[in-house]
Amino acid sequence: MTSLTQNFLNPNNKPFVIGDFTIRQDEEGRYCLNDLHKASGDLAKHKPANFLRNEQTQELIVEIDSFSNMRSSDSGSTNEKSCIHASNGVGTFGSKELVYAYAMWISPKFHLMVIRAYDSLVMEWLLNGKQTISPEQAGILYNIVHTRANGNKNLIVQMWSRLKNHFKYSASYRELRAVHFEDAKHYLEVMDLNAKNEKHECSDSLAQLDEFIKGLASRYPTLQNPIAHEIAQQISDKMQYQNTDDERLVYYVTVNKGKVIVMPQSVHHTSLNIVKLAEAFEPLLEFMTGHEIRHRANQLRKLTLKSLPM
Repeated sequence: MTSLTQNFLNPNNKPFVIGDFTIRQDEEGRYCLNDLHKASGDLAKHKPANFLRNEQTQELIVEIDSFSNMRSSDSGSTNEKSCIHASNGVGTFGSKELVYAYAMWISPKFHLMVIRAYDSLVMEWLLNGKQTISPEQAGILYNIVHTRANGNKNLIVQMWSRLKNHFKYSASYRELRAVHFEDAKHYLEVMDLNAKNEKHECSDSLAQLDEFIKGLASRYPTLQNPIAHEIAQQISDKMQYQNTDDERLVYYVTVNKGKVIVMPQSVHHTSLNIVKLAEAFEPLLEFMTGHEIRHRANQLRKLTLKSLPM
């Protein structure tokens, strides 16, 4: 089994899906640009090779790698990697930043699709906080600790102890939640090794959970009102095919047992209160079907019907 397959089958790695296409990842977490190309429509002009030849793309790659290498240097790690990697027989893999740039280069519409797909992936990870870090992520934390401690056993024990107290996992660092990986990585990279070991402070779990949920809701408005988000998204999808220069755009929205239906209307349509309309027509209906019409008809039946002179 290749490292790519292992990474793809890792239960902690939810697949990145755009439309009907699953975007593969390599062992470093980079995404397959060839899969993105297929998801975008597979047009020849949008091949990854054309994107990578772009001068602006080359400058972006240099900037991403420069920033990543600077962080590795600050943490004492010698494990430098590039944001772009070509795998023979598989395709070209790029970092998240490069994926966003590639999607925007293809079209604004595809760029938006990629952003929404990635946000959905991140949200699923946040809502399913029971997932622990992958073996690859555990290896990264291990390397940071042992590189910074430089073989000093006391420092190694201290760093693991402080990480455990800070992120509140029970035993091994392998139990660290996947959603905390980036924070834990940064925590180890900037940890002051001369500082005293942090004390484990008990706190109100409910208060912590409430604070986390509030932060989550502010970052992802969808959680505050999913129905409103669904309405906005459906209107956004339909506006792609409408002329926004029209005098006005009218939509009919219904929500039935949580199911949202949004229908565009012509400018001649307007909202109407059916109940009040029925109340307004009720006197006319009673007059037409009531005593007055029947009484007049009975009187007219008594009269002889005569032909009119032409």
